[in-house]
Amino acid sequence: MTATSADPAALGKLLEQHGIETVHVGQFDYASSFRERRLGREAFLAFARDPRFANTLAHWDSADALFGGGPFLSEPTAIDAASLRRFAFEPNAATIIADFTGPSAPLMPRTVLKRQIERAAALGYDVKAAFEFEVIFLQETAESLRAKAFSAPTAFVPQNKCWSGQTAADEAAFVAALEAALRAHDVAVFSVAGELGPGCFEATLGAVPALRAADDAAFFRIAARTFARARGMTANFMPHLGDGFPGIGGHVTLSLIDRQTGQNLFSDPAGTTSALAKHFIGGMTKVVPQAFALCAHTVNAYRRFAPGSWAPKSVSWAEWTYTTAVRSAPSAGDTARLEFRLPGTDCNPHLALALMLGAGLDGIEGGIAAPAPAEAAGPDDIPPGAIALPRDLVDAAARLRASEDAARLFGADFTHHFARVCEIEHAALARAVSQIERQRYLEG
Repeated sequence: MTATSADPAALGKLLEQHGIETVHVGQFDYASSFRERRLGREAFLAFARDPRFANTLAHWDSADALFGGGPFLSEPTAIDAASLRRFAFEPNAATIIADFTGPSAPLMPRTVLKRQIERAAALGYDVKAAFEFEVIFLQETAESLRAKAFSAPTAFVPQNKCWSGQTAADEAAFVAALEAALRAHDVAVFSVAGELGPGCFEATLGAVPALRAADDAAFFRIAARTFARARGMTANFMPHLGDGFPGIGGHVTLSLIDRQTGQNLFSDPAGTTSALAKHFIGGMTKVVPQAFALCAHTVNAYRRFAPGSWAPKSVSWAEWTYTTAVRSAPSAGDTARLEFRLPGTDCNPHLALALMLGAGLDGIEGGIAAPAPAEAAGPDDIPPGAIALPRDLVDAAARLRASEDAARLFGADFTHHFARVCEIEHAALARAVSQIERQRYLEG
């Protein structure tokens, strides 16, 4: 379903046409949680005449704890008619996004991404993107996790191996039902399959316009979690769940399209990485280490970057290589693309895509040269001249706060505020003591 106007009359006609009786209207916060109001059709159309939402979304952490000062009040929003999609969890229902237009607007992830998309359009580019998410399914309910204090979670299909045909056969009904649940929520899906380790599956989402791609990624996690809960399970999106489980990522794939001709501008007649794509990579090499917090904003995200992990430790690149931060998939045709492999599966999709796009456009505008491809490098190798990624969230927050490039690209108000969000998140866990720490240190 699509809508071209947020005018209440036009929205009313569209809802009636599709038999929509209930509308879930809201927006995504920093944790990509969809904060919403559930309204009947007539109540939604009344709301649409003066849509407002609580500005607390920009001032609370992942545990819904407020930080910073007020005033906390309802701010005006604009309903994005094009964001309308089915809400498959109840009959005759839809979801629609309403973004802030007042003082909180520059602080919100979707606005940060929209500004980079507008920047690309001004340069003559449309942006096509897709996300690839790994997810670990657990044989745990919300109650069982709490009963065991979230320790030693039990995996679904503990015998699973990477890309296992046996898992594909054994769990064919599960995988098919998961894909159907995603499609029912209007999430574009390319494939769903098994991945590395116990309970691990991967959803490769379809390539669509950039804003829709980030929305799809955020709604994918809602749909996957609900799919799991309905089966007495839990869908895990922590990048590193602990011993016995793999690190899991949320990779971003992107192509630039000529707005006039529709041609993929990353394609090259020789089938190698194009000059434009190399400038895009050059910009990522410069900006991503400074603004890394935009794609890794939790304490757990940095567990995935421990030595010996598959995750790269700097912004390296190569063609087709899985151990670099940027994997170029060149082509003489329209499938040429760049894949950003650093974000974890808990990333904020709007901010991760904004980081990739904003950094890449900077490389194009500035004619920044890409470094030499790191084809023989392992994930722990840092090529000569490369800048190591932040060690932890507090390091990432400090780099973001100090970065003139990030302030210029994403807005000084946003970067300073989001650095504070990251500092708050780090402080919330700074005094937490794990079971392994007690085991290692308690007895001296």
